[in-house]
Amino acid sequence: MLSKLLNRSAGILLHPTSLPSNEGIGTLGKTAYNFIDWLHSAHIRLWQVLPLGPTGYGDSPYAAFSSFAGNPLLIDLETLSEQGYLTADDIKLPEYLSTDGNIDFGSVVYWKIPLLKKAASAFLNRIKDGSTADTELKDAFRRFQKANKHLDDYALFMSIKEVYDAQAAQEGVSGKLWNNYWPKALACRDMETLKRWAQEHRHEIDRYKVIQFFFFEQWTRLRQYANEKGISIIGDIPIFVAPDSSDVWANQKLFQLDENGVPTAVAGVPPDYFSATGQLWGNPLYNWEAMKADKYRWWIDRIDACLELVDYIRIDHFRGFEAYWAVPFGAPTAEKGEWLPGPDHHFFEAVQRALLKKNSEYAKGLPIIAEDLGVITPQVERLRDDFHLPGMKILQFAFSAAEVREVGFTDAFLPHRYTQNAVVYTGTHDNTTLRAWLDTLSRDDFEVLLFYLYGERPAVELLDELFSAEHTEARNSTSEPTEHTAVRHGTADAASPAADDGTALQAAAFKDDLCAELIKQALFSVAVFAVIPFQDLYALGAEARMNEPSTLGKNWTWRMPRGLLTPECAEWLSDLVIASGRCGIKWI
Repeated sequence: MLSKLLNRSAGILLHPTSLPSNEGIGTLGKTAYNFIDWLHSAHIRLWQVLPLGPTGYGDSPYAAFSSFAGNPLLIDLETLSEQGYLTADDIKLPEYLSTDGNIDFGSVVYWKIPLLKKAASAFLNRIKDGSTADTELKDAFRRFQKANKHLDDYALFMSIKEVYDAQAAQEGVSGKLWNNYWPKALACRDMETLKRWAQEHRHEIDRYKVIQFFFFEQWTRLRQYANEKGISIIGDIPIFVAPDSSDVWANQKLFQLDENGVPTAVAGVPPDYFSATGQLWGNPLYNWEAMKADKYRWWIDRIDACLELVDYIRIDHFRGFEAYWAVPFGAPTAEKGEWLPGPDHHFFEAVQRALLKKNSEYAKGLPIIAEDLGVITPQVERLRDDFHLPGMKILQFAFSAAEVREVGFTDAFLPHRYTQNAVVYTGTHDNTTLRAWLDTLSRDDFEVLLFYLYGERPAVELLDELFSAEHTEARNSTSEPTEHTAVRHGTADAASPAADDGTALQAAAFKDDLCAELIKQALFSVAVFAVIPFQDLYALGAEARMNEPSTLGKNWTWRMPRGLLTPECAEWLSDLVIASGRCGIKWI
């Protein structure tokens, strides 16, 4: 059954940090509005983003300091300057940052956070004034604080964290969190100690609240603009939260922790084909019995808060609601864990009841996309299907020569196997780009891909051309979108195996055009939503990958080169979106 809440649509996956800007990182400023205008011109009705919370270790959006706060680095400083909280000189980019190229998170934080604090102090000074305009601003800030009930915990946590992070840095120690470094009275939330801290650090705490006010004000305007253009936003909730977060610190009874706040077990996945030792994520696990006794209030608050920012939610690691892999804290790998039952149907029944009380529209279905990738059991499929949640289909997972030899083209990720109640992606933020993926395919897998797309075996000469060492080396040395991908976006003549008539083929151009063919496969599938990572529109290579799991260093840093929001690309995409019936406009 297809949720009536979903309409056949096309979307683009692009996190706001990846937008070009003059601040060293993408922001919620003018370029974000230009991006929405570009989406609108291409008849794209969905914009998918990664989690929007404040990032910490590793700069990962999936390890935020709070599930209820916004990322300060996304706040647009030019807007704050126009509002009078900063000067033009304040926001002049320092020489150690660049308006182009990948994000240098350390330098951005070093430059931007002090400016945000300065702007917040200016805001607090302004609302002390008695003018009518300032009274209205003060009232808006008061309403914001009242509406965000987890704001106090976040601001208090961050004010304490700031002091003790600075102390740990001065001592030259690393890996120090609230549960292994703060004074016990603060770590274990002694109420008198917290009250005294709040009184002594009132200005710092208020600044954290104002910075959140800036974020939510800018994001709310941007989302409203998108909605007015007919564009809905798909957000993202990681199932687990970061250990170094106000979520865990402020709600210790809801997690599997000891009396000192140290986890007794942590999250991961068991050994599999990809990893002999499994994956040790290290996130604290939920105390689902305590959650249930509280009627899942914290989780429902989390979903409510996310739906204040977006229209649909992708829940990462959905299978963890049916069963989760628990690894003893301190274990070096994830090998010696155990499967434990999750809250299953009981949880989603509670969520459904809570959402219906707020919005009768959710009687049509829950606004949730289930990330159901990996090894999924029949029990997980039943949980997904009983609540009519669309799962995910990834084209990069579909083409295996070994599987085709055994069972033919029957893989569930192949487009002809989809049901309507699914969201198809060419790849996710955890995959390499579509173009880079093509470079990783074996000759046999590539042959399977071409057969699926064109219905005949490709010529041996074509495969020889594609897999010659010189062409592989030439592509690997390219880091910018080529002219033909930026203008033509793939033509049938160049992409068809039948074009091999003894003429020389450009292997790189051929693969670039295959990206366009795969995008067409996604858009013309029966899946209700088809979402394309922006990088794939221009056949960008591995240099544009957003994240490589289990690695540190270059993840989350990619930014779109300037000049890619072209009318040519929008027109090409618009034709496909209209022809595939994903925008309600008749194709002529």
